[in-house]
Amino acid sequence: MAQWLAAPQQRGLRRAFAVWIRRVLFARRAPGLELPEVHDLQEVRTMIEERVIDWEREAEARGRERGHHEGRVAGEAAVLLRQIERRFGAQAAADVRARVEQADAATLLSWSERILTAERVQDIFG
Repeated sequence: MAQWLAAPQQRGLRRAFAVWIRRVLFARRAPGLELPEVHDLQEVRTMIEERVIDWEREAEARGRERGHHEGRVAGEAAVLLRQIERRFGAQAAADVRARVEQADAATLLSWSERILTAERVQDIFG
């Protein structure tokens, strides 16, 4: 197919196919992605080769950020559980442990502030 499309008489078809790749295929697969205007399949190939490197870097950065965030939240949960155990003198009950481990960062922050004045474990959760 590549050889057939390379024929001089297929110039219009090559251009149409290049435009279709950009406007339809990429629009569906990567909505919101800004792509340069392309007029030929060779331009599409070059653009994809250049973008793949960028996409890989972006994906790696998102993965690192996601992993860092998840690790930080898990660490905050572990600290809060330890504070609960130290403050109230016993290992946190399974339901308390599950609730803390499933909480997001903002909730953990709020609970870690409430532990300072809580008289009972239930007071932490409001």
